Amino acid sequence: MAYFWFKAFHIVGIVCWFAGMFYLPRLFVYHAEAYEQPEPARSILTSQYQLMEKRLYSIIMTPAMLLTIAMAIGLVTTEPAVMKEPWMHIKLGCVLLLVGYHHYCKRIMKKLAANECKMTGQHFRWFNEIPTVFFVIVVMLAVFKNSLPMDLATWLIAAMVIGMVAAIQLYARKRRLASEQVNSTAAIGSPEGSV
Repeated sequence: MAYFWFKAFHIVGIVCWFAGMFYLPRLFVYHAEAYEQPEPARSILTSQYQLMEKRLYSIIMTPAMLLTIAMAIGLVTTEPAVMKEPWMHIKLGCVLLLVGYHHYCKRIMKKLAANECKMTGQHFRWFNEIPTVFFVIVVMLAVFKNSLPMDLATWLIAAMVIGMVAAIQLYARKRRLASEQVNSTAAIGSPEGSV
């Protein structure tokens, strides 16, 4: 019975942790782009994003990560033989990388708060996709275990990454074209442009 309790709360922890890891880098995108705004919008937006990031990280992400890890330890204590399985070693490696990602987000928060972060909104859009790839890998390992069809899984993950790359590039192009249109419209409407 303990196994089911551990598993249920492990899943709850995973869902909450990943929700935070999907949303926090999106806040970083907006935070980085807020520095491009004129005052007073810049100060208002950056202080609001800073508060949102801090609360998300401290109140949701970190407790969810700790719950995920604690319940995983509980699961392993009920079935210690699982530690001999190759899929579990890969899964734990992915989780360690995600814990590193989690802590790296804290460093980024500090740099953004001090206006010392060199990453742009576009960089953060790429950064935002990292947990998605690991999420898919971890779920596939948990479901298929040692019978994961590696050839198909590799192609699916590669297709997902290519899709993300295409979406990010198309969005960047769309934003660039919109910005160019605004700038050309502003130039036409200016007194110098109407001469």
